[in-house]
Amino acid sequence: MKKEEVIDLIRDAGFGYLATTEDNQPRVRPMMPYLVEDTGRILVALLSRSRSIAQIIKNPRVELCFVDRKMWYCRIAGLAKITTDSNEKTILWDNIPMLKQYFGGPQDPNFSLAEITVERVEAMTPHQRLPETIPF
Repeated sequence: MKKEEVIDLIRDAGFGYLATTEDNQPRVRPMMPYLVEDTGRILVALLSRSRSIAQIIKNPRVELCFVDRKMWYCRIAGLAKITTDSNEKTILWDNIPMLKQYFGGPQDPNFSLAEITVERVEAMTPHQRLPETIPF
């Protein structure tokens, strides 16, 4: 699989699953992340009261998993950080229309942001026997 196919997979899936850890226990939840293609970073909106924020601060190692309708999947491991960068929030706001259900805009105090730097991408199609590492 090529990087472009992984990008298409992420777009097609729409939702991904973000995994953090808390007390040695994985915590997984559905999210609508946005991949900033030119930088390879992933942006994720969080409610300011979200437990995910404390989990990321304590252990920034996260993983995202996407599965598309063809049953192709990718796992993305990376380092997350919580940021208040208004430009990053605006990028996410402009690209994920569903955020309007949760926030009043990029300046909403309840709108927090996690920025994930991709470290490793693993992907697989139903026709493969083993997942492959994709350069990102």
